[in-house]
Amino acid sequence: MGGLLLNLKNQLGHPDVVKTLLTAIQSDGSGAVTFRDYMDICLYNEPHGYYRNENPKIGKQGDFYTSSSIGSIMGEMIAACICKELPADYSEHEAIHIVEWGGGAGRLALHLLDELKRMTPAVYERVTYTMIESSAYHRELQRAALQAHSSKLRFTDAAEWLVEEPQENVYVVANELLDAFPVHRIRYKDSAFQESYVSWQETEQVFQEIWRPLQSEHIVDYLTHIEVQWLDGQIGEINLAADRWIANVGQRMASGCCIVIDYGDSDTELYAAHRFQGSLMCYRQHQAHDNPWIHQGEQDITAHVNFSACERAARQQGFAPITIQTQREFLVEQGILQRLQDHYDPNPFSDVSKRNRAIRQLLLSDQMSELFKVLIAMKKR
Repeated sequence: MGGLLLNLKNQLGHPDVVKTLLTAIQSDGSGAVTFRDYMDICLYNEPHGYYRNENPKIGKQGDFYTSSSIGSIMGEMIAACICKELPADYSEHEAIHIVEWGGGAGRLALHLLDELKRMTPAVYERVTYTMIESSAYHRELQRAALQAHSSKLRFTDAAEWLVEEPQENVYVVANELLDAFPVHRIRYKDSAFQESYVSWQETEQVFQEIWRPLQSEHIVDYLTHIEVQWLDGQIGEINLAADRWIANVGQRMASGCCIVIDYGDSDTELYAAHRFQGSLMCYRQHQAHDNPWIHQGEQDITAHVNFSACERAARQQGFAPITIQTQREFLVEQGILQRLQDHYDPNPFSDVSKRNRAIRQLLLSDQMSELFKVLIAMKKR
């Protein structure tokens, strides 16, 4: 045990993030903060939290890949989906509001807008593309990537956008957003639920997880909707922020569509016995592991999205119809197979070869095609 603690000590993350965590723990009268607050500081502390610092996150130089980093196909398919979901009585004089939440480096927006301009210029002319991005670093990356579409862009933050009047024809895109929301970590033990807290072990200079009786009424209410037989000692994650996000977005939309792409599943799958340790994962330098107690501010921390809970929240906001499908099903439905170019090219680095390879990767990769789900929630006018 001593060797393990020494190893954890040597892998503490950014000093400023660690200091913020210690201040939060010491300021709390109980000497510990919830795992949800610990995760929030690790990811969003200014300016050195994981999603606030200026280190690359996506791609070869970062910590993970996203669907928008595999060619331009995902942006093209979302563009096709938006055009398909325009109301039957849509007038060519009406404004179309596309809103991307947490757009990273702007690649998805670039591919989506490129496709609209190429395939449906009349729709493109009516589009305003709003980037909701809280990171100043990522906002600058987005501006640079989207210079060709600068006349279509609007940059704002969540608070400002959410208080505006509801609009018609709003199409909200959230690609790998909800999995980055801080989660509550719970455990079922001795016929009762407990919540994970984080304390500081001064002697060994490491962060330590402790379990306390569950107090949150919101989490208790959340658990009443999950029809799962929990096993003694089983751990799971509760993402209350995802439900709130869908509720807030729904109130802001008079009509349109919300498209959520993320890895996750139904609640009966996420909290099933074979997920005894939950779904929490960390990513650093393209290595995945389940230890959130190291590299604070220097690694991604995520948990699978409960799409059953997302669907319930969407229905409460008047979304209908709502579909949930695998990413593979979504891509096929939007016409990805027609994008494959059916001819042999001996050059593996040609545009045709790279594009076909990207399509196959999105369709055949276990991580991308089956683990990822797509929720499409409509609001009719």
